[in-house]
Amino acid sequence: MDRITKAARLMIVSDLDHTMVDHHDPENMSLLRFNALWESNYRHDSLLVFSTGRSPTLYKQLRKEKPMLTPDITIMSVGTEITYGSSMLPDDGWVKILNQKWDRNVVIEETSKFPELTLQAETEQRPHKVSFYVDKTEAQVVMKELSSRLEKRGLDVKLIYSGGMDLDVLPQGAGKGQALSYLLNKLKTEGTLPVNTLACGDSGNDAELFSIPDVYGVMVSNAQEELLQWHAENAKGNPNIIHAKERCAAGIIEAIGHFNLGSNTSPRDVADFVECKLDHVNPGYEVVKFYLFYERWRRGEAANCETYIASLKASCHSITDKARARQDPTATFVFPTGVEKTLHECIYAMKGCYGDQKGKQFRVWVDRVLSTPTGSNTWLVKFDKWELSGDERCCCVTTAKINAKGSGGASDGYTWVSVQQKWLEGYEKKDTSIWLF
Repeated sequence: MDRITKAARLMIVSDLDHTMVDHHDPENMSLLRFNALWESNYRHDSLLVFSTGRSPTLYKQLRKEKPMLTPDITIMSVGTEITYGSSMLPDDGWVKILNQKWDRNVVIEETSKFPELTLQAETEQRPHKVSFYVDKTEAQVVMKELSSRLEKRGLDVKLIYSGGMDLDVLPQGAGKGQALSYLLNKLKTEGTLPVNTLACGDSGNDAELFSIPDVYGVMVSNAQEELLQWHAENAKGNPNIIHAKERCAAGIIEAIGHFNLGSNTSPRDVADFVECKLDHVNPGYEVVKFYLFYERWRRGEAANCETYIASLKASCHSITDKARARQDPTATFVFPTGVEKTLHECIYAMKGCYGDQKGKQFRVWVDRVLSTPTGSNTWLVKFDKWELSGDERCCCVTTAKINAKGSGGASDGYTWVSVQQKWLEGYEKKDTSIWLF
């Protein structure tokens, strides 16, 4: 959060399962398309918020299974937990609000009297959330009776039914909508209220997100009937809420374009980077573009590849031959193993690997791309570079020094001066002989 010193250009608040993450997309292409768009165009001046019904345990499990970005803010357990940054620092002010008229022991006592309710796994039981499974044919009757009993015990609770089977009992002040409202008020108090906010969801527990004033909303094309019914009854005439034509993360990208919130062209949708001309470029786009080309090169899918390789060589500290590259100490690449080579040597090595991952599960993406100006035309760019090869997932914490070309600034493109990597603990690569970039 400290990196955003003024109002974010855009804040995206998205549910995860079947919204940001498509469990019917084995290649995770819609998610990877969003990742590339966010890191290249929005990470530097916008906020990404994940709002999920998952507990911290299941949220972290999903992160290990899917190529997800690191959000700036995470709202978990159906809006009962708010944390910040990669360290997931909890919001103590939110906890104090939720403690009002809430007694978890009373909730457990009263719900135990309903044989229709089946407790969910222990990991899903949280300080301000008690979760059950209940058949949809019995849900409405159970909810009405349970609400009455808890009210008589002096509690002020909220019952949320979603997915046709999940029933969550929360404090009345909790929920995805209240958590978002609290967050927006907090940012407003700090003078950093986002210019635009886009809420994204697919199920009943996302409905509250679309009830917050001055927030755009997108129900992805695969939204469940319970959410579509809520929309028909409560927001059918609201032009700021749309039902996307695209599934999951692709629907989020669609909504960015529909509401004119910024660029909605993902670098993954650009076939030829050599021919692509942008009105606005930044170091983040340069990093995303390079690693996307690297993925396509290894998969044998790179368009205009020889021309782009020539462009890469010209972007390596203006060195034009292998001999000079060896002699120049600044145009360097330090591998996570500690081995140091010139950037040109790395490009020469890459030429021999074209298509070596063709037909295989091989994907590359970057996360947490943050650039810091160190001079009028120089940036220090830090990011996490992820590589998925088969079942092995590896990650390097990467620092790159990038200069703007020529006197025209960033509009003329960038020159890579140096790159240094170190393994992210727990994600080291077993065979480092073909770790190129």
